[in-house]
Amino acid sequence: MTEQAAGPNLLSPGSLGWSDFFEDQCEPNEAALTACRIATVHRSRLTALAPTGLIKLVLPVHTNTGEFAVGDWVLVDPETETLHRRLNRRTVLERRVEGSKTLQPAAANVDTLFVVTSCNADFNPARLERYLALANQGGTKPVILLTKADTADDAVAYRRQAAELQRGLAVVTLNPRHPDAASALGPWCGAGQTVALVGSSGVGKSTLVNTLAGPGQERLQETGGIREHDAKGRHTTTSRSLHAIAGGGWVIDTPGMRTLHVSDAAEGIETLFAEVTELAPSCRFRDCTHAHEPGCAVQAAVAEGSLDPERLTRWRKLLKENRDNTPVVSGPRNGKKR
Repeated sequence: MTEQAAGPNLLSPGSLGWSDFFEDQCEPNEAALTACRIATVHRSRLTALAPTGLIKLVLPVHTNTGEFAVGDWVLVDPETETLHRRLNRRTVLERRVEGSKTLQPAAANVDTLFVVTSCNADFNPARLERYLALANQGGTKPVILLTKADTADDAVAYRRQAAELQRGLAVVTLNPRHPDAASALGPWCGAGQTVALVGSSGVGKSTLVNTLAGPGQERLQETGGIREHDAKGRHTTTSRSLHAIAGGGWVIDTPGMRTLHVSDAAEGIETLFAEVTELAPSCRFRDCTHAHEPGCAVQAAVAEGSLDPERLTRWRKLLKENRDNTPVVSGPRNGKKR
């Protein structure tokens, strides 16, 4: 699939995030098809961004829209706007809904995941670690965004706690309503780049989407207030959608996740708790649980004060949760490159 030249009112594949990774998947007999990017996913329909703008795809019989995610690249017949097939994903954010045997894709081909939380009762290290594991497992770079810092007694403490959650983790403090928020996130929002936002309701995700999109954009997100007693908000975003960022790039908003069950994320947890996993080979026993065995390097680090015992407790809990929630399967994972 060769990239088409775009006129003044056309979207080029490159501006939408097209790269050699997707180009290499196209077959010679698909040269007449158009590369489009999924903009919204509904129970019975899909919309996509084509060079000419937003289109409603014609779906073949028995198409399961649940197998698609906002951000997916698909090949489409330009004459009939009929979906031909979905290309493999470069990255994918997916979670397991309680009671489901399969992973649910939340967003695809995302370069950076903005994990949004507030400097108040919403700030929860254990929940943030779940989001970070999700990003790590999906191949997406995580960035923590701290909101409502102006209402906190010690915003610096929140920033320090956030930065300690993962080695090399970027943390940005901002006001989602202020125009400077777009500039602060500029390093991750360049042309052709895709970011996604996750976090609890009421922390400013939808407001930030509107700020990034800039004035005059269509399909902006509704925003709502929060309850004062527990800093919880109403769900103001009810479906995932792809929005253009004023200065280039794309942003995917997601519904607030009240619960996030970690599953199929062993590698993501290893990256998240690198200080634990790197000590494990120094333990006396190969199958050390880091709980009570003699010669445990992890417990020694706790004793000498170089490893936070609460961090170790959360690692153990997350590892068990992942093990309990991960079914034994074989074969490729949902089209994502491994």
